[in-house]
Amino acid sequence: MTLIKHTRKPAFPSIFDDFFMRDLFDNDWMPNGKHTVPAVNIMEHDDHFELSFAVPGMKKKDFHIELDNDTLIVSAEVKKEKEHTGKFARREFNYRSFERRFTLPDSADMHKIGAKYEDGVLNVSVPKKEEAKVQAPRQIEIA
Repeated sequence: MTLIKHTRKPAFPSIFDDFFMRDLFDNDWMPNGKHTVPAVNIMEHDDHFELSFAVPGMKKKDFHIELDNDTLIVSAEVKKEKEHTGKFARREFNYRSFERRFTLPDSADMHKIGAKYEDGVLNVSVPKKEEAKVQAPRQIEIA
């Protein structure tokens, strides 16, 4: 059996580490923005699923939504970036491109998926098939 040494870094370094042991802006414990993806909330309603992506600062034309069999693929790529005169010490909010994949359940109606982008949030609505929707209770007559 081979042992591999793994050096663990604390999830949240102490304040003393920041001031005395290393550069304040060299935080390996935080994502560097190069491999970030937007946060997503997924809600299930009686008649549909709703995926909400937090993607401020993007435009509708930046997004690409694709369905590959039962996999919903949401991606974006920003072609042009503002020129900045200063030099960044740290840059975290940066969604130049991303891709998220979601396997849809059998109850999803793949032909009626819709999306809209408003106020920095991309909402993707995935309707449920008619037979999968929650039905109101009904009385069964006894013969």
